[in-house]
Formats: sequence, C-alpha cells, structure tokens
Amino acid sequence: MVTFIQFSERQRQIVEIVKSKGPITGEQIAGLLNLTRATLRPDLAILTMSGILEARPRVGYFYSGKPAESLIADTIRQVLVKDVKSVPVVVHDKASVYDCIVTMFTEDVGTLFVVKDGGVLVGVVSRKDFLRSSVGKVDLHKMPVGMLMTRMPNIITTRNEESVWEAARKMIEHEVDALPVVRTFSDSGSEEQLEVIGRLTKTNITRLFVELGEGNY
Repeated sequence: MVTFIQFSERQRQIVEIVKSKGPITGEQIAGLLNLTRATLRPDLAILTMSGILEARPRVGYFYSGKPAESLIADTIRQVLVKDVKSVPVVVHDKASVYDCIVTMFTEDVGTLFVVKDGGVLVGVVSRKDFLRSSVGKVDLHKMPVGMLMTRMPNIITTRNEESVWEAARKMIEHEVDALPVVRTFSDSGSEEQLEVIGRLTKTNITRLFVELGEGNY
C-alpha cells in the first residue's frame, strides 16, 4: 500500500532551507540546524523518496518544485483498486426480483452484480432498478432479475491494477454508485468472459480519502 506521509517540523525546516539555499549538501543543512549529518539522514531519505527533494552526487539537495497538491495527487494515483476493493455481492441471473431485493437489504449494498453459471458477469442491478419494478402490478416473485438489469456491453467495469482515481472518474462520468472489479478468462470455447472478483463503491473511495487525511493509509 502507498503511505501518505505527514512531515515533521524538522522536515519542514529542511525543505525551507533547501528551497532558499539549494543546491546544498547534507553537511551544510546539518550545520544550519546545529545537528549531525547522521541525525538528519532519515529525514533527508524521507523527503527524497517522497519527491519533495532531489539529490545529485557531489552537488547536494535541491527542491523539486512540486507543490504539495501535486504530491498528494501523485499519491492518490498510485493507490490501486485491488488495495481498497470490497467483496462482491452477486446473484444468479435466474433469481427473482424479490429474492434480489432481499439480498440487497440483507447485505446492505446498493448494487448487485448478476452472474450466470460459472460466475460470468452478465448484468448489474441497482436500487433504482428495483424501485422502477415495484411500480405497477408486477409479481416480483416471478419476475427474473434479468428483465431489469443493465446488460453487457453496457456495464462499466474496473480491474485490480487500475488506479482508484481512474475508477472514480468512471463512476462520476457514468453516474453509477459501484463498479464490478473483474478479470478476463477464456471459457472452453476460447471466448473471453469476465469474472467478478470484487466491487468498488463510493464508500470504498470515501474511506480511502478519510484514511489519507488521517495519515493512516
């Protein structure tokens, strides 16, 4: 996982020194702070690895010029879907609308992923779909969920190695609350299919931003 770093007061002092006097050696920075080079070594390593400072042999340290906002954005772009995804909640495409509604409320989710035999993704159904189905004289026990769901190829998906930032952009663009996390596999006929291996929701993303803000991620 990516670590979101909160800099100490001494690290902030080092940054200010390098910004005003760089390029500058570690010994010179230590002298200005009345500390030893060994004492500063961990701080300089953190600032260099985070991208705030850059170092060149026989030249010293200099400020990278990246604003804090840019570094935060870089951190967010490094977080992958696999790091924050949840366990998917799936239903079979032959299940009734009534059974799916029960599953949705039992599992406390807003979106269900519909699969056929073999766990192949064939649809997505949301609370809004179920609300529409409840209008009118329809027997929800007899109506299959396949009559309501959004089908392939109109399903927006994400994958383990995609960044959470990219996945979040998809959710906003397509106005959906959750994305199935999928992987591709080939069936016996060598046709490529999608298997659901997780889910990414607005709650996952909100939790990530809270953890980033608290420095716990």
